[in-house]
Amino acid sequence: MENEKKLREHHPIKQTPVREPVSKPLCPFCGLPIAKPRELATHRPGEMPVGSCSCGAVYACDVTGHNLGAAFIEALVFGCNQDWDLAWGLLPEEDYLERLVEHYDYDSHLIVPEGVYEGRRVTGALYFVRLQADIREVTGPGVQRKLREAATPAADRPGDRHPAGARKYSKREITQLVKGYHLETLVDIARQDRRVLGDLQRLLCSGDALLRLQAADILGRAAAVYATGAPEIIANLLQRLLASVSDPGAASWGAVDAMGEIIANAPATFAGYIPQLYPFLEDKTLRPRVLRALGRIAGVKPGLLQRAALQFLTFLRDPDPETRGYAAWLLGILKTEAAREDLKGLLDDRQVVAVYHNGAIDEKTVGELAAAALDLLAGA
Repeated sequence: MENEKKLREHHPIKQTPVREPVSKPLCPFCGLPIAKPRELATHRPGEMPVGSCSCGAVYACDVTGHNLGAAFIEALVFGCNQDWDLAWGLLPEEDYLERLVEHYDYDSHLIVPEGVYEGRRVTGALYFVRLQADIREVTGPGVQRKLREAATPAADRPGDRHPAGARKYSKREITQLVKGYHLETLVDIARQDRRVLGDLQRLLCSGDALLRLQAADILGRAAAVYATGAPEIIANLLQRLLASVSDPGAASWGAVDAMGEIIANAPATFAGYIPQLYPFLEDKTLRPRVLRALGRIAGVKPGLLQRAALQFLTFLRDPDPETRGYAAWLLGILKTEAAREDLKGLLDDRQVVAVYHNGAIDEKTVGELAAAALDLLAGA
């Protein structure tokens, strides 16, 4: 026994640390395996891969594990079928439950408890949200449709191919159609040949203010054709428009208006781009166009901008008459009661603002726009 004891002291048994095995990720709500998250066709800025479980839970993948707040919002909004109004109105625990699954490796679609897999650090996470059953009944079909579209090759989605035998229109012909505001014709052309989107984008740099606004208007309506079948085409266009506004050396005269029109014509798909417009309000040369673009969006879906309404109040006192006029117009659409006194103070403002509507420009005084806004407040 003594010799055996000495032997153990000189040759201790090596204790192998217990290592938790890698495993396939499971839904924290039902315990079933889940599919690898997919990148949606919308390609919004900062968009994360998402997926859904058969139990009704949805999830978003934060590949870094450092943006969990954004992952939660991504999952919640996705579960609401991109209806931002619905998402912001829901209450935790009452309308939805949330769970976090850490140590997720997106590349291998594995849970790696040790944090290292094949020489790579694994810090990703899956954020799960499960809406109450009555909400899922409404949003579920749209969620599944978006996932099916994400799994469909781009070439097989509608709007991505130029039909054989379809007439090709020259840039000059497109310009003349825009000048004549042949709206239905241009939308139909865009439906057959998406290259016309590029021709319309080119006109956003025209020196003719009316032509720019007409092109932005028609571009927004044409973009709606692709919002369901091939939204990535319009998402890429929005990214180019954003880049042109952000680049001081680029011609971006009509880009902001075009973004407003695109979002207004397909808010369910592209509302996620609205926050990208707010920073441009700091640029006094862009400010009137941004307010005009936001007004277009608010005219279609005011709820998308209600939370931001108070930040527009200061623009009612801006030295630039276009800024004052468009701010009055926007706040009237949003029925912002806090703007009432400032709007009353603008009633005698005779500075003229060019207001675009359905292919034409009409001149309105700031006072007239403030009076119209007060009328909307009175009817609220």
